[in-house]
Amino acid sequence: MSADPFVHPALFYRGDREFAVATAAFVREGLAAGEPVAVAVPHWHLGLIESELGADAGRVSLIDMTRAGRNPGRIIPGVLRAFADSHPGRRVRIVGEPIWPARTADEYPACAQHEALINYSFAGAEVTILCPYDAEGLAPEVLVEAARTHPVLLDASGEQVSAAFAPDKVVIEHNVPLDEPAECLSLRFDRANLPAARTLAAGLAAELGFGPDRIDDIRLAVAELSANSLDHGGGSGLVRVWAEHGRLVCEVSDTGHIADPLAGRRPVDPRDSGSRGLLIVNLLSDLVRVHTREGATAVRAYFDVP
Repeated sequence: MSADPFVHPALFYRGDREFAVATAAFVREGLAAGEPVAVAVPHWHLGLIESELGADAGRVSLIDMTRAGRNPGRIIPGVLRAFADSHPGRRVRIVGEPIWPARTADEYPACAQHEALINYSFAGAEVTILCPYDAEGLAPEVLVEAARTHPVLLDASGEQVSAAFAPDKVVIEHNVPLDEPAECLSLRFDRANLPAARTLAAGLAAELGFGPDRIDDIRLAVAELSANSLDHGGGSGLVRVWAEHGRLVCEVSDTGHIADPLAGRRPVDPRDSGSRGLLIVNLLSDLVRVHTREGATAVRAYFDVP
């Protein structure tokens, strides 16, 4: 059996200099091999890499992960697969840093699941994705979990195989019931009153100061989640909306079960038929959290209040 061509190392770096030198070396190795290269990291790291690469920076696709990867559920379809799929027939190389110290407790579980699911999304693909981790700024438990989501670990001392590699366990362990809101607006819906679910979310969004375009995004996200409930969640559901920690939260729950952990993370050709509701929600939202089991699913879409 041949080895999987997909390569997914974690880089544990200490300080800006170590980050810049290690990632630039990774990028230059790809350029020398004729591989298309993308760097998707927070904007404060883009400048470090650009400076270290010099003229070679112009040969690289540079992406601010704080924007493109604001929602971790958007990174596989909207960043990684978008770049890899735009170069068919060629091996590609990507630096992707989805986790940084300012990520919140709400965001981190989605980040960890994202890192685990990369392994399934790219299995068999001619792709190398290097994921940097701030070994000084991140909590020790984050670094421990990185060893569970990456088969290879790199640091200043060299490279080693991760004996803890178990991405499936990370996906499962972060699939937990979500904290209950202190208070919320709620509505039970079915096909008869589906528009009211969208109106409930849009009304609170307007009160919180969202502009018309973003309210349209919120309305569409709730519409897609509600439609999924009608089609796959028992024909009805519950929508709840509230504000917390500077975000509007829209939750749709039903009696369905999302069995596919990559649901909503696969790019879909517009010409293909089939459901793409959760993908649309991931692309529109600033964060998406999911808890799913047999007979019950809750999906929360978060939108940063302007």
